[in-house]
Amino acid sequence: MKSAAAFAILLAMAPVMAEAGETVLTLDGGIAATLNLPEGATKAPVVLMLHGFGSSRDEVGGLYAREAAALADKGIASMRIDFAGFGKSDGDTGSTTVDGQLADAETALAALAATSGVDKSRIGVLGFSLGGGVAMLLAAKHPQEVKALATWSSVGDMHKDFLEELGQPAFDRAASEGIVGLDLGWRTIVLKKGFFDSLATHDLGAAIASFPGPYLSVTGDQDFSAAYAKGFVETSKAATKEAYSVAGGDHIYGVLGEDQTMADGVVAKTAEWFAKAL
Repeated sequence: MKSAAAFAILLAMAPVMAEAGETVLTLDGGIAATLNLPEGATKAPVVLMLHGFGSSRDEVGGLYAREAAALADKGIASMRIDFAGFGKSDGDTGSTTVDGQLADAETALAALAATSGVDKSRIGVLGFSLGGGVAMLLAAKHPQEVKALATWSSVGDMHKDFLEELGQPAFDRAASEGIVGLDLGWRTIVLKKGFFDSLATHDLGAAIASFPGPYLSVTGDQDFSAAYAKGFVETSKAATKEAYSVAGGDHIYGVLGEDQTMADGVVAKTAEWFAKAL
């Protein structure tokens, strides 16, 4: 990771103002980020938010923007980023790998440690879907910097989960041709062989087992991620750990529907949990 001084310089670049209390920043490597500092914050706890596959920093239905506001109401700062190649960040989407996203998360973690107004000894991480897996890897790799970990609808076995989601033909084409185009339903995406190869190189169960801090797993009981939640929480060696199941919940907690009850509940639960864990 780069030095804190280098990131302090980057964070001092002319910011772009977003919503009230939010500042849009560009981190090292062209990573776009939104920093939310509660009014009057001098040493606030902070949560780094990592988005899911094919998404961007505000997340589907604005879930991460809503979470940032809920955290700010409790005096907790946050930073949400676009992984390289997604949202407003620089980079080639096709060159995405799990390891590349982990490196982006490390960039953001180092930036937070150098950010005025936040307490670098109280950093939490929240990851959604594939971002949940990246969050687990980040917490396991940096247990001294990450105090608490929460995941929403997280992958559990990246290779298995993406094989079921994208299909064997996508893996085969990437292996034979080095690249494959995919229609995800809400967007199209081109991925290179490196992405598929990187899915099998990390053990998320081992990552959870090696992270000592508080851990919250949030899943909808109708989503594939629910099959992993109990096992991950049992594997965790943390004194504070919880598997929170959303009755009737899908992968995105119904956020695109008219009824926002599930989504609002997940946002509120997570903010309350971080307020205690940090």
